[in-house]
Amino acid sequence: MRESWTDERLDDLKERMEERFDRVDKDMKAGFARVDGEMKAGFGRVDADIRELRRMMFHGFIVLVGIMVTGFLSLAGLMVF
Repeated sequence: MRESWTDERLDDLKERMEERFDRVDKDMKAGFARVDGEMKAGFGRVDADIRELRRMMFHGFIVLVGIMVTGFLSLAGLMVF
């Protein structure tokens, strides 16, 4: 290994490092774009699942209220007779 670096060798090293960093930067941008698309699709599915869960909970609440009202009216009917 040489112990001295000439200006030309330093310039060559600088150019190679810039090329490699540019390549890494390009690869990272492509990777982030792919991951971003996958995350948006995943969050879309989660949002749809949450909307479905809320709809099911609302319907369950309506059914429970109906059962409670029917029970109270039945008890009131029994008390009257």
